[in-house]
Amino acid sequence: MIVHHSQFPHAVQRQLLNGLRLGRVPPKFLYDGDRQTQKWLAVHRAHSPSRTDAGVQSIYDRSFDESLGQAAGGSICLIGLGCGGGQKDTRYLAKLKSIGSTINYVPCDVSQAMTRVAREAAAAELPLERIHPLVCDLANAPDLDQVLDTIVSPETKRVFTFFGMIPNLEPDVVLPRLAELLLEGDQLLLSANLAPGVDYRSGVETVLPQYDNAETRDWLMMFLVELGVPATAGRLRFGIEEIDGLLRIVADFEFSESLELSIGDELCEFAAGRALRLFFSYRHTEKTLAMRLAKHSLAIAASQIDSSAEEGVFRVERV
Repeated sequence: MIVHHSQFPHAVQRQLLNGLRLGRVPPKFLYDGDRQTQKWLAVHRAHSPSRTDAGVQSIYDRSFDESLGQAAGGSICLIGLGCGGGQKDTRYLAKLKSIGSTINYVPCDVSQAMTRVAREAAAAELPLERIHPLVCDLANAPDLDQVLDTIVSPETKRVFTFFGMIPNLEPDVVLPRLAELLLEGDQLLLSANLAPGVDYRSGVETVLPQYDNAETRDWLMMFLVELGVPATAGRLRFGIEEIDGLLRIVADFEFSESLELSIGDELCEFAAGRALRLFFSYRHTEKTLAMRLAKHSLAIAASQIDSSAEEGVFRVERV
């Protein structure tokens, strides 16, 4: 397992402290650590359409099948950016094995626990020596292309997956990074949570219960409690906000009493009445996604959208 310097302890502690002082928990901290990982996997099993809706599962398979012709021949490396538990990547690996002579897999995530889970899942399709876990924070790794060059041969065809990540990262931060990584001949498959129906806001309101539920509250509150915030110190509130024309679902913890936290050897203070942003998730339409991609010289080459119009998988390329 390779651990990028963006996930070294001193860097992680500084990112957490800076985020708390700004009132915004960096998204990666909700997925880090064994217990936090298990809580998130419970949320995913209970509420993710890709796990609960066979129609959504099928769009991933159709997207995989559509991309195979682009990847056929020679050695192939699947690079799972934000691999999570690796379930979707593993299904893709099973298909890639039918068209490539040698398949390698790089499960990449900010969480060591997640990369281990993804490694175990992929071991059903590949020998362990062809699985190369990478612990890395994409948003803080401008040299990720150089790291990948030490793992993947230049002659290898590269297929990137970016599943479940677009909603939880700022688009103007992550999309330039994806554009930098894509070389000629590379493929990128990404998923996006969509707002169903013709009215954007109404569609987002429709899916709000997928977030405001017991499992998600338990996952978010465990992060706070382990940080040292008593559950009785405030309340968790979900809502919808608009940022630069995009709608996103947010979860804030509103402090009802003053609190002082110790992070390493530094203090972080929260006054009564202050809100801490714990979570956000952008919901797109295919149009809003295409417009954001175009800002960074990326375009949708093929798309698969489920019948409920709540999730889509897109093959993206540089233009």
